[in-house]
Amino acid sequence: MSVLVVDAANVVGARADGWWKDRPGAARRLHEELLVADLPHDEVVLVLEGAAKGGARAGRDAHVRVVHAPKDGDSEIERQVSAAVERGQRVTVITADRFLQARVQGLGAMAMSPSWLLSQL
Repeated sequence: MSVLVVDAANVVGARADGWWKDRPGAARRLHEELLVADLPHDEVVLVLEGAAKGGARAGRDAHVRVVHAPKDGDSEIERQVSAAVERGQRVTVITADRFLQARVQGLGAMAMSPSWLLSQL
């Protein structure tokens, strides 16, 4: 099974579409795009933090699982990656954060940029 963990803040921030004026709306749009995208992953984990949590409720919606980070998104992404790797799943993380990329790669995940995901949507 393959899992795609999405750093929503980084993906939303990669678009200059006024997301900073409506963080919940930007998170909702990303969630909706992920629901209809034809991605090569069995599950998509969308990690939301801060005000963006108002854009999509936590829980599963088809193949997309929304997780609300209790603190910072990076820590929650690492937790999601660790759990998936322990279950024997192949994990890819979408983030522009080089430090986070290095940390998740150290856990056994692959890291890709938001531009890759946006090109798939």
